[in-house]
Amino acid sequence: MANVSTEILETFENPFPQRNYLIEIVCPEFTSLCPKTGQPDFGTLTFTYCPNNHCVELKSLKMYLQQFRDQGIFYENITNSIVNDIVRVIEPKHLKCEAAFSARGGITTKVTVEYPSADGEKS
Repeated sequence: MANVSTEILETFENPFPQRNYLIEIVCPEFTSLCPKTGQPDFGTLTFTYCPNNHCVELKSLKMYLQQFRDQGIFYENITNSIVNDIVRVIEPKHLKCEAAFSARGGITTKVTVEYPSADGEKS
């Protein structure tokens, strides 16, 4: 994914770092390319996170996600890569990303990635 940069992601200080609360962001217009056929894939990404010291700025998140538009990449790689990038930038207490992709050939796919993982791993 040489064309996807996290430098575009901006943050702002969490106004309530002492409180555990959830932020949900829904991105219903995510697009990428199938690495096998080159056909467009469409999906809805739903991020739910508990911020630590920083929150992600929404316009920068939109611009970051738009970088995937021309990337030939599998759903599993997309979802894990995005979670890794966001965790690296905002270091949340918890983050869950559900990537629900539209039907292709009568099959839908949903990939869910959590940080830390269910077994407590933080990588």
